Amino acid sequence: MYSRILVAVDGSSCSEHALRHAIGIAKGLAAALHVVHIVDMGVLPLGPELAVDIDAITKARRAAGEQVIEMAREACRAGGIEAEMRLLETAAPAQRIADAITDEAAAWPADLVVAGTHGRTGVQRLLLGSVAAGIARVSPAPVLLVPLH
Repeated sequence: MYSRILVAVDGSSCSEHALRHAIGIAKGLAAALHVVHIVDMGVLPLGPELAVDIDAITKARRAAGEQVIEMAREACRAGGIEAEMRLLETAAPAQRIADAITDEAAAWPADLVVAGTHGRTGVQRLLLGSVAAGIARVSPAPVLLVPLH
């Protein structure tokens, strides 16, 4: 049924749960697993007049992303599966994380995308947004949203 599964991780308990779910599906179907983490570079403060060290912020975000990827790699190994890992960055200030994930799903190409969802509704969803919902709206492949609870 599915032979190429992409799972998005962000280091949260919600995405860890989705990763475990994706590992189980990949093992059960003998499918390839592709794990991605997106470093959002779109919300960096701009301008030297702000006296902000953009290079330090960028390096810190990339280092945090590497830690997320390493945790995912260990989870895959513990689950008995080898997976391809990819650390990506948003390409432009206006690119959304969901778009970066679905772009990677199309390029790889995935035939299933797995993402965790916090299940936020109402004001929380309005204020915090939903990457999972964004993925579901624009994904080129079917999307499996895995709730934490």
